Amino acid sequence: MTKILVVSDSHGSEWKLDEAIKTVPDAKIVFHLGDGEHEARLAAEKYGTKFFHLVCGNCDWGSELPPSIIDVIEGKRIYACHGHTHLVKYGTADLVAAAKEQNCSVALYGHTHNPVTNYVDGILLFNPGSIKQGNFGTIDIAENGILPVLRKLD
Repeated sequence: MTKILVVSDSHGSEWKLDEAIKTVPDAKIVFHLGDGEHEARLAAEKYGTKFFHLVCGNCDWGSELPPSIIDVIEGKRIYACHGHTHLVKYGTADLVAAAKEQNCSVALYGHTHNPVTNYVDGILLFNPGSIKQGNFGTIDIAENGILPVLRKLD
């Protein structure tokens, strides 16, 4: 089993990002879904034993990070993006279509600051919400399934 920490929209809050990482010490993989490239890069340096996936958000001006990435973990294909390029504030149809086009079973996104865990057309849609507001998530992935959990800092 692999535990993944999923955060988004830190918007300069290094402290809350750090707290989320410390809260889930057994997460070996961290997805930061944009709008916080600076503090995400600092965390990646600080926690060098963890593998960080970073994507560009709409507030990451001048970023050279990709708008989306795909990774395969425990045989599950994961599509990760900030969400603004898929207009997620107006619905998730475009995001679901992009994940399906890439044969992914999980679509991670942020941008709305609203935590979401939902299945649409067999795709797990997971938005951890804004870590600046104390919201984040974890996903346990094993060969036999996926367990998403929305969490909040104390």
